[in-house]
Amino acid sequence: MDTLCITGGRVLHPDGRVREGDVVVDREAGTILGVGDDETVTEHVADASETLDATGGLVIPGLVNAHTHVSMTLLRGYADDKPLDAWLREDIWPAEAELTDDDVEVGAELGVLEMIRSGTTAFADMYFATDRVADVVDRAGVRARLGHGVVTVGKEESLAVADVEESLAVAAELDGAADGRVRTAFMPHSLTTVGEEHLREGIERANGAAVPVHLHANETREEVEPILEERGERPLEYADDLGALGEGTFLAHCVHVDDAEIDLLAETGTAAVHCPASNMKLASGMAPVQRMREAGLTIALGTDGAASNNDLDLFDEMRDAAMVGKLAADDASAVPAETVVEMATAGGADALGLPGGRIAEGEAADLAIVDLDAPHLTPVHDPVSHLAYAVRGSDVRHTVCDGRVLMRDREVLTMDAESVQARATEAASDLVSRVDDGS
Repeated sequence: MDTLCITGGRVLHPDGRVREGDVVVDREAGTILGVGDDETVTEHVADASETLDATGGLVIPGLVNAHTHVSMTLLRGYADDKPLDAWLREDIWPAEAELTDDDVEVGAELGVLEMIRSGTTAFADMYFATDRVADVVDRAGVRARLGHGVVTVGKEESLAVADVEESLAVAAELDGAADGRVRTAFMPHSLTTVGEEHLREGIERANGAAVPVHLHANETREEVEPILEERGERPLEYADDLGALGEGTFLAHCVHVDDAEIDLLAETGTAAVHCPASNMKLASGMAPVQRMREAGLTIALGTDGAASNNDLDLFDEMRDAAMVGKLAADDASAVPAETVVEMATAGGADALGLPGGRIAEGEAADLAIVDLDAPHLTPVHDPVSHLAYAVRGSDVRHTVCDGRVLMRDREVLTMDAESVQARATEAASDLVSRVDDGS
């Protein structure tokens, strides 16, 4: 049998406990054969085809970035310190109008490189040139739930219809790409940037084809108030009327949700993706994560795009989620360490409907090994606390997805990091020049 064995470390188990033991992986199936130190595991370690040293480290599930716009790495630091609406209309949308498919691809390469180096093995991406992003996912060896983002407001009817059609077509054509590591979704941008008729038709067709739905929801008060004024109902009630809520739907942000909307998400089995860094930077608000947790929601973590974060490091996001969650609830015990770690692993996998998120026999072999031998991680009273409050993406030693080693001893094996960074730097410079020439 072709096996990968991760030896010498401690392992984070699904129950939240940390125990010493090895992890044995079936590389052909991409699944975990065994965890621990029993005789079967020991025999596999002795006969391993490949070994990763986890001595002094902690083996955790690969992290899941449940909401991002990965190619926005090209706009990292391009436009800062503005509220969401002005930031989008004055800076981001004009820049995105100049994006080429090549830009999207190299931006995706840069983002995926960053995520592999910080222990993320799966992500959800709403953007453009989705086929090019899928190619990057294939080459890099990660997993993703991909979709073409739809915006119809302000467009001619023919262009609006074409945008919806493209998102549905992408969802049908790319699902199962990259040996099954790419899954898809219908991705209207939001309830206010896509017209009702287009939302209704697109969601109905997606539901009929059993395609998941992903959109931004209740990110700012400015998204909530127009729907309340025009329709006399809360945004998530409107979404439910459209058929958008239910198993398979995952909503980004959910900052300005009331108790009735939270209960509606719980009743329909709709997942929420918390993006605390982006929400803080754009002053969008603080999502009521503790209340969502108490209602039984599936809650995931996302970085949003690198233009509003400004990185794709989910360890940063865990710390932010725990900190702002306490402020939002006015309770130091709210959104504890184990909760944010679960949000970044099993919660993300469940929200996206992807394998991974747990280390146990039969689960997907999506793993990260965190090196705990650093001054900022000494002493280790509680490794789960360290994951939430002290670990950085740069502390990840190895990354594994689908049984394949993507990074060994900080060297990414599936991508040429130097080439990716050089091409992304050039593409970003060219993009900004085109924006400036057109302004």
